[in-house]
Amino acid sequence: MSRALPKYNKRRVAFIGGAAAVVLSGAVIAGSALAGTPGRSDGATNARTLASAGTITCPDVASRLPAVPASAQAEVTRNLALLQTQIQEANNRLQTTVGQGGPNFVNNAILGPLKDKRVSTIDRIAIAIGRKGTRPTGLDSLAACTLNAGGVNSGAGAGAGAGTAPSASASGQTGGSAAGGSAAGNATSGGAGGAAASGNTGAGTITCPDVASRLPAVPASAQAEVTRNLALLQTQIQEANNRLQTTVGQGGPNFVNNAILGPLKDKRVSTIDRIAIAIGRKGTRPTGLDSLAACTLTK
Repeated sequence: MSRALPKYNKRRVAFIGGAAAVVLSGAVIAGSALAGTPGRSDGATNARTLASAGTITCPDVASRLPAVPASAQAEVTRNLALLQTQIQEANNRLQTTVGQGGPNFVNNAILGPLKDKRVSTIDRIAIAIGRKGTRPTGLDSLAACTLNAGGVNSGAGAGAGAGTAPSASASGQTGGSAAGGSAAGNATSGGAGGAAASGNTGAGTITCPDVASRLPAVPASAQAEVTRNLALLQTQIQEANNRLQTTVGQGGPNFVNNAILGPLKDKRVSTIDRIAIAIGRKGTRPTGLDSLAACTLTK
């Protein structure tokens, strides 16, 4: 009996040791597997922060202006205030669209439309000063803004704006501008009757209200400028239709509104405004033309 105990103890020790080895090996294998698996939270975090980090900042326009004639002071002051409002709206939109869109959402839906609005507003400032003084030049270079302080799109493509298309793998975007509304202000507007409900399908054509037929008599001194800007309106429509075709399959449910119709409307507002100003120098400035700026996607 006493001689059998050592053998039993040896067998027990061997059994326990083997079991421990199996458990240890399992832990090592599990640890190795976990260590070799990429953290899923990295991609999710990146997607969530596309429109969350940072603040939109823009070049200061007031400090770059020449002496402002007294007759233009009120209009210049009003448009300088509008520039600040546009920045605030863009920053609000940045916060209300956290987690939305693909890699170029901020550029397409916020920075691009903001630049187009600033071009129009800055142009009105220059025109107002030029009526009684020397019209300042080079102010358009102040239109592009940037996303600072760690945003995913920080400093990227503010000048490209709506010309930078989201990649085909971009996630769907539910925030966007309506064709007839502010591209930077409506986070959920379907615009254009929700024509882009499934992203850019490539179906349809962008059509816009005719401006030429709504104009009053054009003074001879304004004819050249009016003709030039009417031609520009047609060019803008052609460019938008070309962009519609070259971005087939891209973007989320409001891509066409955010990246094509919204920026097109902002460009048309600026061009139509120049037409009205040109006519108003020697005649009666037409009103209500801004209602012709919004375009639609017609299937």
